[in-house]
Amino acid sequence: MKPFNIIIAGVGGLGAITLTKIIAQAAMINGYDVKTSELHGLSQKGGSVQTHIRFGDRIYSPLVPQGEADLIIGLEISETLRNISYANPETIVLSDTNQFFYQENLSVEELSKKIQTMFKGEKHLISASQICNKELKKQVLAGIYMLGHAIDKKIIPLKGQSVLKAILNNAPERYLELNKKAFSLSKKYD
Repeated sequence: MKPFNIIIAGVGGLGAITLTKIIAQAAMINGYDVKTSELHGLSQKGGSVQTHIRFGDRIYSPLVPQGEADLIIGLEISETLRNISYANPETIVLSDTNQFFYQENLSVEELSKKIQTMFKGEKHLISASQICNKELKKQVLAGIYMLGHAIDKKIIPLKGQSVLKAILNNAPERYLELNKKAFSLSKKYD
């Protein structure tokens, strides 16, 4: 398999690092070579967080080259837009429509419209944080919910059982059931 390149974009506290660990471990369970990298600013104060995940038969570098992302997972809509340089016409965008910071001075609707026009590939803009808050009382599970969506829609070439096993290995025991529910919740909303 040629390398599958993922960018996860968010802000500190939304679970980008945990989501990266889960996807990387699921890819290893599936037998792929995996490399990851984290780039973050003031993540504890809500600063930008960006992670790179690459998996395939043989991976030599952890960084996704500009314009070569197969998938951009945005845990915050402004951060999704901020990572457009990694996209190409085939890049799939999976983004939460939640907006935590208003640096762009644009509403969620305006940001969504920008994403619709600037990203040429397939787009999945979903209110994952709101759904997780409503159903599970924890909006931080939005990334796990979106990972379930990616598996259900075959956006990411990993087996659901491998991802679930990686979730079980990485989620704190007291939040294990909530993570499992978040992962399967997309079946209810898709």
